[in-house]
Amino acid sequence: MARHSHDEHTGRNIGQGTGAGRPAVKRSAFFAALGILGEVLLSLAVVCALYIVWQLWWTGVESSQSQLRQRESVSWSEPASESGSTKIAAAQQGDPPVQPTSAKDGDLVAELYVPRFGSQWQRNIVEGTSSEQLAKHGLGHYTETQMPGQLGNFAVAGHRSGYGEPLAHVDELQKGDAIVVRTKDYWYVYHYTGKEIVLPTQTDVIAANPEQPSAEATKWMITLTTCEPRYTSATHRWISWGELDYWAKVSDGVPKEISDGASTGATTFSKQSNASLLDRLTSLAPVVMWLLIAYAVIAVAAGIAWRYPVLRAIRNGEIARPEPSIYGWLTRHQPGIKPIRLLLVLLLILAAAAALFQWGFPWLASNVPYLQIMSNYVSVQ
Repeated sequence: MARHSHDEHTGRNIGQGTGAGRPAVKRSAFFAALGILGEVLLSLAVVCALYIVWQLWWTGVESSQSQLRQRESVSWSEPASESGSTKIAAAQQGDPPVQPTSAKDGDLVAELYVPRFGSQWQRNIVEGTSSEQLAKHGLGHYTETQMPGQLGNFAVAGHRSGYGEPLAHVDELQKGDAIVVRTKDYWYVYHYTGKEIVLPTQTDVIAANPEQPSAEATKWMITLTTCEPRYTSATHRWISWGELDYWAKVSDGVPKEISDGASTGATTFSKQSNASLLDRLTSLAPVVMWLLIAYAVIAVAAGIAWRYPVLRAIRNGEIARPEPSIYGWLTRHQPGIKPIRLLLVLLLILAAAAALFQWGFPWLASNVPYLQIMSNYVSVQ
């Protein structure tokens, strides 16, 4: 007597065939191949979507992590406070002090605050504008331009999409908006004066005197450079300029431009004690490892308890051999009942996605020419 048990993979009773005593209708090899091709194309579409997520979101998470670690590695003090209230630093008279006077590639030079971008908006500025510095550390200082407080032009570069997109919203700046720079001991408060869109070859925009590049500097300025357009190959550069209003001491508090007017400042300063779990996650390698460990533990337990019911039913002729399918094959070859098999496949997919974020996509972005262009490196050459 034939056994009759429910096959949780197909939804039919094992031993009933396809119903009414009729044999299963098999697709031709051509249509079977088309089905597999469709699965391959769908998988590639998902990988492309994940690449966009990696480029526009995960690179920003990694940049935020790197900036947090760098801020925690330096001995910058918190702005002055009194009885839990952040003090407002008084504007200082006279020429501003220069800080730092020098820096090595990758050193933390300053932090940037732009209230127009959000009350909690903050980014690091490191020395150098290499693709590595801009990808990992937020913003980069052009080494040939002046330092904060130095007469001339403190010029900075940053991405507009991906890698935390620090300058994504430069098009929203309005004349008079505050642009605040903090170094170890000083605040430099600028106001936004205007913009210009230029070709990458127009390097005079970061000259000491960008208004008259051949003349000596007469103002304390800041220049922000980023890519234009935002989401496609960067054919131009968006240039934003600002001029210094005043400077202040960190030991006196914070500038009024970044204070919320309440009991505390509106921004987080050199330390971030309330960093999220993502900010603390330095690598996805442990995530891949734990997903694979979970897969192995569940697979072994399911193998002991249930073994491989679908494969056994196919082998015994209790159900028709399934049509060719990549994901169907993967699901059938997991041990256990249907919910367990689906969970195991999900764990494998999550592990593969995490591995792509950790190793696959960075390699592609570094070695595939078209993807290198998509990274929108913004340094004015």
